[in-house]
Amino acid sequence: MSDSTTSLDAAKKDQMSRQAPDPMCVMILSTVPDSLLAKRIAHILIEDHLAACVQIMPPMLSVYEWAGEVQGDEEVGLVIKTSRAAATQTLERLVALHPYDVPQATVIPIVGGHSPYLNWVSEQTQAPVAPKPNQGGER
Repeated sequence: MSDSTTSLDAAKKDQMSRQAPDPMCVMILSTVPDSLLAKRIAHILIEDHLAACVQIMPPMLSVYEWAGEVQGDEEVGLVIKTSRAAATQTLERLVALHPYDVPQATVIPIVGGHSPYLNWVSEQTQAPVAPKPNQGGER
């Protein structure tokens, strides 16, 4: 192995192990009753710049106690990637769109990762810049 290959490998490992710059990124975990609603919520969160990416998981069985009885329902998981700055607003929107009385909406901090990806998540969840008004003369 050449010295240049070793240096590239070391640089790549260093870049991957660095923590995200502030604002830190978070993942929000949730479940919904079906994939159609999962897609709807994902599109809304992305379009509103509240999430950079929403992964829709395959159907799974959730077992829980509700109203004193053990229940079991098929649900679709959501893994929502957003910035810490947008997390509260993302949670509020998720809960408003959700059909459950008490939806799962848990925030998990991302303590490190590939810096370019984490920077992208942060950039995607900033409010879009409003276009400048026409200064006259142009159509």
